[in-house]
Amino acid sequence: MTSDHEQTIADTLKRLHRTDDLSGIEAIRVEALGKQGWLNQLMKTLGKMSPEELQVEGPRLQGMRARISEAIDDRKAVLEAAELERRLASEVIDLTLPAPETPMGSVHPVSQVMDELAEIFADLGFSVATGPEIEDDWHNFTALNMAETHPARAMHDTFYFGEQDRDAEGNRMLLRTHTSPVQIRAMMENGAPIRLIAPGRVYRSDSDATHTPMFHQIEGLVIDRDIHLGHLKWTLETFLKAFFERDDIVLRLRPSYFPFTEPSVEVDVGWQDVDGRRALGGDGDAPGHGWMELLGSGMVNARVIEFAGLDPEQWQGFAFGVGVDRLAMLKYGMDDLRAFFDGDQRWLAHYGFSPFDQPTLSGGVGARA
Repeated sequence: MTSDHEQTIADTLKRLHRTDDLSGIEAIRVEALGKQGWLNQLMKTLGKMSPEELQVEGPRLQGMRARISEAIDDRKAVLEAAELERRLASEVIDLTLPAPETPMGSVHPVSQVMDELAEIFADLGFSVATGPEIEDDWHNFTALNMAETHPARAMHDTFYFGEQDRDAEGNRMLLRTHTSPVQIRAMMENGAPIRLIAPGRVYRSDSDATHTPMFHQIEGLVIDRDIHLGHLKWTLETFLKAFFERDDIVLRLRPSYFPFTEPSVEVDVGWQDVDGRRALGGDGDAPGHGWMELLGSGMVNARVIEFAGLDPEQWQGFAFGVGVDRLAMLKYGMDDLRAFFDGDQRWLAHYGFSPFDQPTLSGGVGARA
């Protein structure tokens, strides 16, 4: 029996040496080592042997398996190396062709607009300030001269935490409704003069095509000596002309009321009809034109300056606030705010920006890739 097995192994090794393709190698492997292969059938006989026979036949059969497995691996390596050499000799790569396009993510329009605003205001001497999104009601309401009965403090407008989550001073905790608390904290920590913008996420209980429970806002604050409304209007005009990249931006300031500014003004921007679409620019009183309310602003209320620990007799200032999402919608032609947060890849592919498209004043803050 032993000589028969040795002859079978010798025949198998000869066939391996003569085989010139990998499929033939696989067929030989299955024939010898597969589940129904002849060597596997021999291995099954070990269980019927006596201990003395097992001591002899076990190592011998294992040695046979090792010899065949090693021969198969060696022959496969030779054939694979030969195939690689053949491909290297026959295949040609044209290095002058462009590389295949690889998937690349995009910058969300909100992030892009945030960068554009930071670039514009940095040129005007503003720094960027941030603060916590989980705020206490003193910084979010009281320090901004908002009375206890102000509608914004109502549960249906503001996301409050539970009574057990009050801070050490007993203030109720909430998701900030605007980035104005950042201004309060900056004045308390840094004093005056100060010139900053406060971009970030804010939260209000509202949801429709133009409102979402979470949205993005940017507020500006200037505190210095002898500041007046003329400084505010010039800053807003300069900012909006740079952002929308139009020199014909015309503003209209209307008296309004906000508890944290006095006097307060709503800022309207002139628009005109261009191919059935509203485009900002031009005098809103001209024929075929109109006015669009864009942002709120005003001179910082003396009580707010006092709450921040400054003397309103020495320091004055102005503040303004505008929705970043709304600016993006107006500039880049989006009509539904909810799409900003859907995570639709098709929407992001259409409205997103290249990661390499960094806004600059010299190259155009809104230049598209």
